[in-house]
Amino acid sequence: MYISMSDREGGKKDHVAPGSAAARTAFRLSPVIIWLGIVSMVTDISSESVAAVLPLYVTGFLGLSTIAFGVIDGINQGASAIVRIGAGWASDRSGHPKRVAVAGYGLSMLARIGFLFAGGFWAVAGIVTGDRIGKGIRTAPRDAMISAAAQPDYLARSFGMHRMLDNIGAAVGPLLAFLILMLIPNGFTTVFVVSLAFSVIGVAVLILMVPGRSRNAPPPAAAAAPFFRRPQLKWSHLKHRGLARLMLTAGLLGVLTIGDGFIYLLLQSRESFAVQWFPLLYVGTNVAFLLFAIPLGRLADRIGRVKVFLAGHIALLLCYLLAGLPAGGITATLGCLLLLGLFYAATDGVLAALVSRLATPGSLGTALGTAQTIVALSRMASAAGFGVLWYALGAETAVMAVAVLLAIALGASAMLLRTATETAEP
Repeated sequence: MYISMSDREGGKKDHVAPGSAAARTAFRLSPVIIWLGIVSMVTDISSESVAAVLPLYVTGFLGLSTIAFGVIDGINQGASAIVRIGAGWASDRSGHPKRVAVAGYGLSMLARIGFLFAGGFWAVAGIVTGDRIGKGIRTAPRDAMISAAAQPDYLARSFGMHRMLDNIGAAVGPLLAFLILMLIPNGFTTVFVVSLAFSVIGVAVLILMVPGRSRNAPPPAAAAAPFFRRPQLKWSHLKHRGLARLMLTAGLLGVLTIGDGFIYLLLQSRESFAVQWFPLLYVGTNVAFLLFAIPLGRLADRIGRVKVFLAGHIALLLCYLLAGLPAGGITATLGCLLLLGLFYAATDGVLAALVSRLATPGSLGTALGTAQTIVALSRMASAAGFGVLWYALGAETAVMAVAVLLAIALGASAMLLRTATETAEP
């Protein structure tokens, strides 16, 4: 049986016969999505090259304590949450998501300059805060542009294509930093210069190659109205057709998502491999992510986005169980990296596709920003909570405890998302 392209409002699906025009509708990737993917790719090369050396830079080169790095890492996890909803709303209200995205990418680019002159805790903390706020500003309008450019029946595949390009950068960045430090001991300044260069390229590509106005922009009369008007931000828009249940599910599962760094630290302590190889764990996860992003996006569009989203968390559960084993070896380590990559590939773009399908066109950016904020805050809480659990119970026991809680949460999440499935699925 063939299913026609359904409208963005999630209307009724029409059954059509084989050979009809609707049945012949083929997947076409918009050039806008390709260019946004390139922007994300070079920006991730910039940001992830710094992220891969930041622990060594803060604790080794600057000589700060691990407590200081913990504070900086907490900022790295959660600072973007304070602006995501506002940026999404500004994108919806103005009808110019590109302008909002340029502001976010531009702020991150300026933060890269600061790394060339940073010399202490407060300087690094301020730079990381600026960079993460820039990320928070750009993410929702960028995803809104992807959603507007994508075919409704192929939302997950379109986000998967973008995430694949994004994670090429996420894999190349740490690898590039690793190579620089291998060739130039303590070559942190070189890493920061290269990072800045890629950030400038990303902003230039966004400004020059990506169209400036969303097809979901408000009509001229609305656009001419005062920009900051309180009634325009209507949270009731986020309650339609299961969207609130999706947000609740994302928060519940986010609280039980252990940060990658904890998994990598557990693997490193168990396998006792050399510390200088630590950044390559990030590379392994991101390589798996980019390999599975498109196939899982295609699968989500075909069999159901909710199913793939929940299956991604099952992969995360298996990763916890594998990491919590008292003995592992290289096979277990590679298995954890593969499962983490599967988790991100099955959830990151798929969640954005689900939100895009459930949100009304006028509140798309706000809905995406809200979902991203909930995920960021819940994972920030997870990082803090798991650190305490690790200290109290030990690494392996803590991971197993979270695995049990995640298994229970998956059952609850399946029930919560049941009512959202009919509207959100292709």
